[in-house]
Parts: sequence; structure tokens; C-alpha cells
Amino acid sequence: MSSNSRIGLVLFSMYLLFYVGFVAVNAFSPESMEQSVMSGLNLALVYGFGLIIGAVVMSGVYGLISRDSAEPGDVKEA
Repeated sequence: MSSNSRIGLVLFSMYLLFYVGFVAVNAFSPESMEQSVMSGLNLALVYGFGLIIGAVVMSGVYGLISRDSAEPGDVKEA
């Protein structure tokens, strides 16, 4: 397994844990998602946007890390 694959799996696993937490809170304690946590926004909205922003950040991290570890011959020219 290449280092890029390992990095991708680690980042995917981290995101999956955050997402499972979101689903678990919704399934087992839906009333807690209605609680206001920040500037009148409820937990569901803040957590959901956190997941989206986290995915974008993780993809950027993966892009930076995999770019540095790419071999010069890995790029295919069209």
C-alpha cells in the first residue's frame, strides 16, 4: 500500500468517526441537537457545517501531503 493510500485511509477514518458521532447523537439523543450552542444556532446546524468544513480541510491536507510525496514520473501527460 502506498503512503498516499495510507494517508487517505487515516483521513477517511477520522472523518468517519466524526460522522458516526453525528449520526449517533441524532439517533440516540435527538433532543440534544435542538439545543442552542453558539449565537442562537442549534447543535445540528453547527455540527453539520463542521462536518462539511472538516471534509474540505481534510481534502486540502491530503492534497498537500500527497503532492509532496508524488514521484516526478507519476504525472500523466495528455
